[in-house]
Amino acid sequence: MVSDVELFHAWRAGDVAAGSQLFARHFDCIYRFFRNKLDGDIEDLVQRTFTGCVTSRDRFRETASFRTYLFAVAQNVLREHLRAKRRAPEPLDLDNLSAVELGASPISIIAARAEEKILLQALRQIPITSQMVLELYFWEEMKGGEIGALLGIPEDTARSRLRKAKQLLAVEIRKIQAAPHDLESTLTNLKQWAAQLRRQMVPE
Repeated sequence: MVSDVELFHAWRAGDVAAGSQLFARHFDCIYRFFRNKLDGDIEDLVQRTFTGCVTSRDRFRETASFRTYLFAVAQNVLREHLRAKRRAPEPLDLDNLSAVELGASPISIIAARAEEKILLQALRQIPITSQMVLELYFWEEMKGGEIGALLGIPEDTARSRLRKAKQLLAVEIRKIQAAPHDLESTLTNLKQWAAQLRRQMVPE
């Protein structure tokens, strides 16, 4: 199979088919990245991410994977979108602001199970950077090193942020008005519920 890097170089050289192949290969993961942080504009932001990965191509040094680079571009697109939406003159502090604080509804995705609804709601209540770290870990199966490369921090720091994000999530889960059994099930089977949600985060 042709690698992401080979496809990317071909796309940069004008091979439209290579770009289409990259888009198809990574569409789902980039769509998921935006889906639970915003209530709309998802497909536009996905398009902007793929366009941005070409226009900022000189930043891709190939010291990390193409996927990591693509998520880094998506993160910048998200920041700029939220800043423009809030009409903020300066970049927003996504280390402390949650999706709900930035205008998203508490939950906008229809989930089949109570535990899934609880998890989605709790994710939107924690700071966006923490939400992003958890979703990359659970949904994209990124390890500490890859998350660190994306955020531009050492691997140990990334692992520390992951632990803190899990703690913040647990606090928010316990705040939600729901049956005690459902709250406990969400907390004790977090990985399972996250995996089930992963399949629901992209259009069919």
